[in-house]
Amino acid sequence: MSELSLQDRYAPRGVCFGCGPANDQGLRIKSLVRGDEVVCDWRPQPQHRAFAGILNGGIAGAILDCHSNWTAVHAMMVRDGTEAPPPTVTAEFTVKMLRPTPMDATLHLRAKVAELRGDRAVVDATLEASGKLCAIFRGTFVAVKEGHPAYARWR
Repeated sequence: MSELSLQDRYAPRGVCFGCGPANDQGLRIKSLVRGDEVVCDWRPQPQHRAFAGILNGGIAGAILDCHSNWTAVHAMMVRDGTEAPPPTVTAEFTVKMLRPTPMDATLHLRAKVAELRGDRAVVDATLEASGKLCAIFRGTFVAVKEGHPAYARWR
């Protein structure tokens, strides 16, 4: 049996556009823990293009955001010794596009927690294609409490 992604293990009914396994029209990224980082390989489809051969920047941002959110979730679970993921949301993120991201390659995402304090995690991530760095990302993710619209998102 193959290893389950964080999304498939902890949120199999998730409908998020970027990472929800139950969203048939979504991007459905799969994030895997590898040591102190979380990795993801993802292949763009024709509808994800900005123009011939190049990935849409919004799609690049979406996969980096969702992948980094799951990196934050995993770090919080490890720190707190919990079995269930805390419901988290994106507070902010920035993406710096370094070069056009090609459509004809598997994209490799890597993410690490840079800071973990209380209900917040800051995550740094990269997006590579064909061995070239295409984008860098930094995001802040916050665990929400009961009453927030995202509180029951993975339960």
